[in-house]
Amino acid sequence: MTTIFSGVKPTGHLTLGNYLGAVRRWAEEDQHRTDALFCVVDLHALTMQHDPARVRRLSRQAATLLLAAGLDPERCTVFVQSHVDEHARLSYLLECTATDGEMRRMIQYKEKSAQAKGAGDSVRLSLLTYPALMAADILAYGTDEVPVGEDQTQHVELARDLAVRFNQRYGHTFVVPKATAPTVAARVMDLQDPTSKMGKSHAEGAGIIYLLDEPDAVRKKVMRAVTDSGRDVVYDRAASPGVANLLEVLGSCTGQPPGKLAEEYDSYGALKKDTAEAVVELLRPLRERHAALVADPGYLTTVLRGGAARAREMARPTVDAAYRAIGLLEP
Repeated sequence: MTTIFSGVKPTGHLTLGNYLGAVRRWAEEDQHRTDALFCVVDLHALTMQHDPARVRRLSRQAATLLLAAGLDPERCTVFVQSHVDEHARLSYLLECTATDGEMRRMIQYKEKSAQAKGAGDSVRLSLLTYPALMAADILAYGTDEVPVGEDQTQHVELARDLAVRFNQRYGHTFVVPKATAPTVAARVMDLQDPTSKMGKSHAEGAGIIYLLDEPDAVRKKVMRAVTDSGRDVVYDRAASPGVANLLEVLGSCTGQPPGKLAEEYDSYGALKKDTAEAVVELLRPLRERHAALVADPGYLTTVLRGGAARAREMARPTVDAAYRAIGLLEP
């Protein structure tokens, strides 16, 4: 059976982009067809300046939202990264397999180190080395597929390179994974800056729809979305990125092709109104399930403990094999 692994980082509130680009497919497709693991990758949240209490709070919120979105702990494994020691154990071995040049070429390292310096913060060593931890997340479970957005494919390619290199040097140990991505709304853009991804840790929230936004807040953000200088509703990502983004969001909510939807509108206002209502209705059951789960916090704790135990059992044989292969004594 195919194994997939993917995760969410608790550095901000989950957004419509997270849901349409990844989480919905995990719930509707991936957990039903594969041996699937979905993880709150809290260790990755420590690579930048952070508030410990906020990381804990957002970790619980992210896990709750994954369940509210439809992930079923009877069908898939939902857990928190730091609860499974094998991630950190394997990460060091992969740091010993990777090169300094590979780490420094990572686009996110370049961007986030510049961001940290711009904010007057020092650049943490973990920001440089965390792609090895991400590779460990993937390789520990014999993962075949990693459903990611296009901005994360470089990390999956690194995981592939490290798996191949380790296997060649020390004997076959790891499955070599591949990245998979949905075709529509794989990268939902910021409503105020349609050339930038709708990121949960963006400094300004006016263009970001959070999964727990109230309906009126969703409507307000969509109605204020940046469009384009022309008047025609056309689906052209290069020439009309704002309108194209709205059409892709509406298409993802309704299951219709963005290009076909464009033919149905002769004004930006009507497109925005329908998009806003479609998003509100899409998120309504998720918000209701989230409220019910928050009212029973013991359930989430039970799910995460069970998920961690299952993940640990799955990862340990591979990580132990890697320790033997690289030359470490068994305890």
